[in-house]
Amino acid sequence: MARLAAASIFALLPILAACGQTADLRPTKGNELPVAPYGRDDRPSAEELLEPEQQAAPERSVELRRRSEEREDDPFDLPPE
Repeated sequence: MARLAAASIFALLPILAACGQTADLRPTKGNELPVAPYGRDDRPSAEELLEPEQQAAPERSVELRRRSEEREDDPFDLPPE
C-alpha cells in the first residue's frame, strides 16, 4: 500500500511541475495595482514591480583571483577574548 502511494506521488510530480502559469500577471477583478510611489507620476506595471532592484540583485564587480596572494595586515582582525 505504501509503495502504491509513493509511486502515485512520484507519477504526479512531473504533471504538477508542468502546470505553471504562462499568461501575463494581472490583478484580480475588483483589485488594482498599488498606487504610484512618491515622486513618480505613473503607476508601475506588473512587470516593473516584478523586476528586482539593483540593490536586491547587484552585479558582480570584483574580479576573481586566479592564484593565491598574501593577505594585507588587518588591524581589526583581533584574537577572541
